[in-house]
Amino acid sequence: TWRVSQAKQETFFLPDNNAAKLYFTDTLLPPQLLSYVDEIRQNGTIPGISIGVVRLGENKEPIIQLASSGRKTEEGNGHDLTPDTLFCLASCSKAFLATSVGLLMEDYATAKNVTPLPSGLTRFDWDTKVIDIVPKELQWGLHDIGGDDWATRKASIADILGHVSGLPRHDHSYRPSDALEDIVRRMRLLRTSYELREKFSYNNQLYMLGAYLVSHYANTSYPDFVEDRLFRPLGMRSSTFSYSVANTSGLLTDSWAGFGRRIPFWLDDSVREFKAGAGGVISSAEDMVKWLAVLLNGGQDPATNKTVIPKNVFDAVTTSRWIVSGKPAGPLRDSIAGYGMGWMRSNYGDVEVVEHTGGNPGFSALVAFLPKHNLGVVILSNADEKAPWNFKIFTRILDDVLGTRMSKTLVESSDAEVDQLTVTSYKSPSLKLEDYTGLYTAPGYLPIRLCSTSIYSKDCRDIISDFATLHNASTLESTLYAAFPNVWASHVRLDHFSGDVFNITFTALFPNGYGQNTTAFETAETGESEGWVEFKMTQGEVEGFSLVIDHAAYESRTRKIGSELIETGDAWFAKA
Repeated sequence: TWRVSQAKQETFFLPDNNAAKLYFTDTLLPPQLLSYVDEIRQNGTIPGISIGVVRLGENKEPIIQLASSGRKTEEGNGHDLTPDTLFCLASCSKAFLATSVGLLMEDYATAKNVTPLPSGLTRFDWDTKVIDIVPKELQWGLHDIGGDDWATRKASIADILGHVSGLPRHDHSYRPSDALEDIVRRMRLLRTSYELREKFSYNNQLYMLGAYLVSHYANTSYPDFVEDRLFRPLGMRSSTFSYSVANTSGLLTDSWAGFGRRIPFWLDDSVREFKAGAGGVISSAEDMVKWLAVLLNGGQDPATNKTVIPKNVFDAVTTSRWIVSGKPAGPLRDSIAGYGMGWMRSNYGDVEVVEHTGGNPGFSALVAFLPKHNLGVVILSNADEKAPWNFKIFTRILDDVLGTRMSKTLVESSDAEVDQLTVTSYKSPSLKLEDYTGLYTAPGYLPIRLCSTSIYSKDCRDIISDFATLHNASTLESTLYAAFPNVWASHVRLDHFSGDVFNITFTALFPNGYGQNTTAFETAETGESEGWVEFKMTQGEVEGFSLVIDHAAYESRTRKIGSELIETGDAWFAKA
């Protein structure tokens, strides 16, 4: 048995024969939770899970309990995960970006920051128009987005951080070599789908724009701003945006795909600057309970009584501004769901929850706090696409701490019917497969050079050779392939569906495996890396193809402008 004294808190570790270990300053959670977490980890194929729970005592002192279960490293003994283990928070990072933008606004309001604003702009607040605050050298990147003029649409800072700007996700349009300025400049080339504030439409690029604004007007990098204004004041000593710093510390966990294969840390230092605002925080359960304690205390650090997040900033980011779901969704959510900036707010029964989830290759995260019930929870898993399993743990914690029966309700609803896909009649392609090959280009995206087994250029032979480690000969002969080295993928694969429609997958290919397992595999994010393309023919030849990843955005364009292929997809790739 060992103990560590930290400030006024006493942290104890109790030896346990199970994989899960309990660390605590008070008994918030029952020992039975440990066996439940182990069960979740095993059933969900999750190598490791780290949990933090915090409440504020009568004198506002944080009452903290931490638990961990499973594997931190591939080489470890399978029980080496601890609450100080570092994970990528993915989109749970957005709360730090929204808060930072609010802190920058407060700096201007109190004259702490005197960096000149653009000519004619006298204040910087949530209603400030994006087109007015972006420096002139980058303003042209925000004009004429997708044929719409943002200068007349007047999207505000609150609009872009609330995901109601009208611009849907274009996550496959950016690449590792990009700077923040590159992301902003290319926005004019990306298609919108909705009118301003018409619909909640999640978008990562606009949080990158937010990070650019902080770095430009605070005269420091966005990661440095967060470390100075949030991490250090809260004592989040291990939290960082840098993969190399986290890795050197020895605290960083390895990461796994959802199906069990080890994968590299995805958001390494090559994309640190431009992914920081949307999903770049690296932290631990031990550090995140400090963040949650401040949120439960309305922005004040309960350990020092110092204001870290001014009340007006705290209220702005945590108050729902936009409707995500206009009616109750799922077996537990009994209210509409709203989004503030970096936080979603809704009710599970009579329990009000402010939360955000996060997911990228190798990681799944959930961060939540319950203002009326004085409870904060963080759940971190070192495998991707584990949000449902994290949520099971979250509901069990609510049951244990608050006396609800949410986990039972979740189990009882698990047999609900699932919508079935409509099967359409199959049609053969209009042309031979090799006639679809060649170079295709689209504004804002990397070019795609489609290959088939009948194309004998060296590049195509190399691509087909890599896929041959995974696919049999008949699959290779009926599929189109291309290299596509963006942030989330290394290749694209087009599998014929019917007629001139092909299913497309943006996939990360590992022909030599990764880690200790050297057999080939590929991984792709469900939903966000899958869609379809439809080729358009003109006089028996391919003119190009329409790419659709965001189905809702495609349906919106189709309703408004008709079914013309060139106009309705997320992007139009013209054949060169």
